[in-house]
Amino acid sequence: MPIIFDSEKKIFKLDTLNSSYIFEIYNESYLVHLYYGKKIPDYNLKDFPNRRMFASFSASNPHMDDWVFSADVFPLEIGCNGCGDMRISSLQIRNADGNASTDMRYVSHKIYKGKPALKGLPALYENEEGECETLEVTTRDCVTGAEALLLYTVFEKYSAITRSVIVKNTSDKPFSIEKVMSFNLDMNGKDFDLITLYGRHNNERNFERRPLSHGRQGIGSRRGSSSAQQNPFMALLRHGATEDYGDAYGFNLVYSCNHLCEIEVDFNNSSRVMMGIDPSDFSWKLAPGEEFYSPEAVLVYSDEGLGGMSRTFHKLYNNNLVRGPWKKAKRPLLINNWEGTYFDFDDDKLFDIAKWAKETGIEMLVMDDGWFGKRNDDTCALGDWEVNEDKLRGGIGSLVSRIKGLGLKFGIWYEPEMISPDSDLFRAHPDWHIHVPGRESSIGRHQYVIDMTRQDVRDYLFNKISEVLRNNDIDYVKWDFNRNITEAGSAILPPERQSEFFHRFILGTYELMGRILEAYPHILLENCSGGGGRYDPGMMYFSPQIWCSDNTDALSRVDIQFGSSLCYPASVQGAHVSASRRSGYETKRNVAMWGSFGYELDPGKISEEARAEIKTQIADYHKYYDLIHYGDLYRIISPWDDPYRVAWEFVSEDKREAMLTVVIKFFTEARNFFIKLKGLDSEKYYKCLEDGEVYSGALLMNAGISMFYYPDRDGESFALHFEEVK
Repeated sequence: MPIIFDSEKKIFKLDTLNSSYIFEIYNESYLVHLYYGKKIPDYNLKDFPNRRMFASFSASNPHMDDWVFSADVFPLEIGCNGCGDMRISSLQIRNADGNASTDMRYVSHKIYKGKPALKGLPALYENEEGECETLEVTTRDCVTGAEALLLYTVFEKYSAITRSVIVKNTSDKPFSIEKVMSFNLDMNGKDFDLITLYGRHNNERNFERRPLSHGRQGIGSRRGSSSAQQNPFMALLRHGATEDYGDAYGFNLVYSCNHLCEIEVDFNNSSRVMMGIDPSDFSWKLAPGEEFYSPEAVLVYSDEGLGGMSRTFHKLYNNNLVRGPWKKAKRPLLINNWEGTYFDFDDDKLFDIAKWAKETGIEMLVMDDGWFGKRNDDTCALGDWEVNEDKLRGGIGSLVSRIKGLGLKFGIWYEPEMISPDSDLFRAHPDWHIHVPGRESSIGRHQYVIDMTRQDVRDYLFNKISEVLRNNDIDYVKWDFNRNITEAGSAILPPERQSEFFHRFILGTYELMGRILEAYPHILLENCSGGGGRYDPGMMYFSPQIWCSDNTDALSRVDIQFGSSLCYPASVQGAHVSASRRSGYETKRNVAMWGSFGYELDPGKISEEARAEIKTQIADYHKYYDLIHYGDLYRIISPWDDPYRVAWEFVSEDKREAMLTVVIKFFTEARNFFIKLKGLDSEKYYKCLEDGEVYSGALLMNAGISMFYYPDRDGESFALHFEEVK
């Protein structure tokens, strides 16, 4: 059984394929953490929580004759504010008396098969009965009547555990939740490096590694989205751990709004890790009988370094987060008109692109921004989701009919959460935009953000989007979100609930996305936020693919894709060939093939030679689709280790097929260059399809192959494909 409870020793043990997570019910019903790491068969960990000589200023429980215990130093499963624990807290409640002292103790627990849904929130799920097992621990503050249900779900075959918290008010008075983290993990020692993914628009998810230091450290977002600046992911690696070896702990928040990922190293060299909603602009009033669900966090452990951690996340998300008919169905290869036309198009121009696409082998045309209202530039008309018939003569139906007549699928762009000041919608409903009384509203990209906390707003958007989707044969929707939230407030929330705004906003977005997908389940929804500004598992629950970045330059994109791969699978990564000039079509293809492949370019500027090359690329996309989307990824040479070249490899699950890709970013004189492959079967033999040579898996992984004869100029690349031979 993946979850056991020893009633005599009062110990919980959660086992996955390769990890164990252990905690106990200590004296006075404190929940004390004992161990999280490589799988162990027993739980004789009696001295693990003891911190021996805690500081003389650390308070102790007056009912415990226990000189070693203090809430200030013991590793706790839930760290609360105001009752002796001076470290960062995972739960803080402002009670009816006005103080924020919170003290949660064990009351009861239950263990059951399956995984509960989280009300209003995206979360991982089980595919078949018995795939998951859940531990639900009830804790209570006996003074305030606040309860916290700690949820642990074990995905046994993936070495993954999900964590979340449900706060309940069992008293007869209201209180306010001021902080609720999705998990609290107290780890022994500080011998870890912290890895995070920072960035900006056009340069998302850059790798950063730094050793833990005493005090507080971490990352977060207060932008109203998970953001391009700090992704809701972090990892801890033991000092000396690498891509392939050593302890790696990965943490990811299934959430698309303001988040905080924080670690505190205390004076005892213990490290407290937590992740959840950023408390800076958050509180939630909870009336008697009400409950609040925190977002879900995903915890992954690997003793095979960063690579093993990443591959666990990839498999878990492909199988237990991405959902709907496009989870396993082969997704259409598309061309998006944006970089080819921007706002300057009409139905004939789009039809000409579609004809070229059909003749080239592309399967879907996506009509991007500019099809609605008076949208001839980015200064107006967001919210006016009605067809501009000056551009699309005969409406969308006529264009869709023409495109479908070619045998292509058709997609369309929306930015539902935005409203232009220069729009009919804003003039009719100025109170619908996010604003606060007495302050001038900031403008970003000539647009405001619409108030998704409002049911009337969501109903309007659903009805306007439905008018198009219901009456036209549309296969795909690209959902964009192109600015941060400022002056966060809602015209309909009372003053005491304005601090609930950000969380209510993203719950509204989730509700609208879910409603659209329920009404139109065949739709392939691709998420976008200026590229990768909402590249997070919360969005992946609704969008089986996400536009990775607006930066389509292959030599820039490869760094972004490496960072993204720490946690997110290739199947989700929107990656296209564009007209960028720093590399040729071979490199553009090799980089874009690492994801959901497509094109962003003007066919009128494509030579016949380039078109022939694109046809070859499309054939390869179909040939290697399953290998890339569902194979195991191995980062061979990462950009954070080598500034000159990068290399990555996909290996099929049965180890019968592999593809190695190498990109030369900058020329180097070093010619004595070998690459050792990973993940193959040492007993198998593989034929390289490019030169016909046959190698053993053992040779490819241990001796490697020479790169002497392959391209080495700036911006060049190559891919080698290996198939098993008898």
